[in-house]
Amino acid sequence: MRAVVQRVKTASVEINGRTVGKIDQGLLILLGIGEQDSKKDVEYMANKIMNLRIFSDNQDLMNLSLLDTEGSALVVSQFTLWGDCRKGRRPSFAKAARPENAKMLYEDFVKKLKDSNIPTETGKFQEMMDVHLINDGPVTLILDSDRIF
Repeated sequence: MRAVVQRVKTASVEINGRTVGKIDQGLLILLGIGEQDSKKDVEYMANKIMNLRIFSDNQDLMNLSLLDTEGSALVVSQFTLWGDCRKGRRPSFAKAARPENAKMLYEDFVKKLKDSNIPTETGKFQEMMDVHLINDGPVTLILDSDRIF
């Protein structure tokens, strides 16, 4: 499982000009599910992301997590995080999970955040979306449940 996590002042997702998810201060999470991913990856990534100390404390040091700040999460499915661009000019998405599996794990990830009392909004799985954000910092991190980076 891979994620691009962005600390945001605000973020929203639109489909055909209609807002389907919107948050104020918190995290925009672009989430990509790989073919080998399981509930174990969901558990690891959800816990890792909600506990990342990337929000400023009163001394302007990154010491607070999403849980500490009571911020929100906007989770957007992003299979292109599994694009392999090492060969040729067209990315290969062979290692991305099949849609049926990916949707189930995506929904499990969202549920894990909600069950942890994080206000969570989403985009819509397998839809073309316009994502708007004001990146705070900017702070942007890339995570992988296999910990390859």
